[in-house]
Amino acid sequence: MTTHTDEILVLGATGKVGRRLVRTLRAAGRPVRAASRSGAVRFDWTDRRTWSAALEGASAVHLLAPEDPALAALFVKQATEAGVSRFVALSARGIDQVPPRFFPGMAAAEEAVRDSGARWTILRPNNFSQNFDEDVWHAPLRSGHLALPIGAVPEPFVDVQDIADVAAAVLTSDGHHGRVYELSGPRALTFEAAVATIAEAAGRPIRYTELTPEEYKADLLAAGVPEETADELNAMFATMRAGHFAEPGTGVREVLGRAPVDFATYAARAAAAGAWD
Repeated sequence: MTTHTDEILVLGATGKVGRRLVRTLRAAGRPVRAASRSGAVRFDWTDRRTWSAALEGASAVHLLAPEDPALAALFVKQATEAGVSRFVALSARGIDQVPPRFFPGMAAAEEAVRDSGARWTILRPNNFSQNFDEDVWHAPLRSGHLALPIGAVPEPFVDVQDIADVAAAVLTSDGHHGRVYELSGPRALTFEAAVATIAEAAGRPIRYTELTPEEYKADLLAAGVPEETADELNAMFATMRAGHFAEPGTGVREVLGRAPVDFATYAARAAAAGAWD
C-alpha cells in the first residue's frame, strides 16, 4: 500500500458512486475532500472559480466527467499544476463504441488523464444496479411497469458499492497506472429477468415491456426530457443491443480479489430496505 499524506479529492461526492466512495475512504482512515456543487467543499464544473479551492492539498482525484468536454483537459492541467499526481476517471463501459457526439465528456476525461503525465486509471462500469432503486428506473418500477428499448441482450449490472470499493483501492494503492478496468456484476441477465428478480424480491407484481427506440424517445419527450438527452439514451441502448458489453467484465475481481455482488443479492437488499414498496 502507498500512504498518502495529502487529501483525495472526490468529485461528485453526493452522487451514487461518490458518496459511497467518500464513506469507504473515510472508513479506511484516508483524508478526503468531498466536493460537489452544494457540499462543504464546493465544486462546479461551470464555475472555474471553484476549482482551485477544491484542489488545494489534493494529491489524487476521483474524476467525474463534465458534460462540457472542453473542461476536462483544462481541469486536469490545473490539477497537475496544483500537485495532483494520480487520477481515477469514472467513465462507462462501451464508451468507445458510442458515436462521438454522445457522452463526449467521458471520452474527453479519459483522454485528459491519459495525457496528464500523472498516474492514471480508468474505470468503465456497466449499468448500475442502483439505477433500479435510486435513479431513472425507480419511479416506473414503483408504479409497477418498466418499458425500455433493449430487447433480449443481457446486461451484467454492477453494484455501485463494488465501483466505490475498486475506486478506493485504485486511489490508495500502486500497480494500477495505465489500466482500464471494466466493472460489472458476475453474470448478465436481460432487463425482463432483472425486473422479474426485483418483483420476486419485492413480493409484488412488476412487469417489463419492450419498446422500439422511436416509442422510447416519444415517451421521454412526453415526460419533458430534452431531445438531446433522449437521443443520448437511445444511443446508449443501441450500443447495449449490439452486445458490446454483455459479457461480464473482470475488473472487480482483478482489483479486489473477490467476486462482484450478484444482482439477486442487490435486489434482496434493496427490497428489504423498502425500495419498491
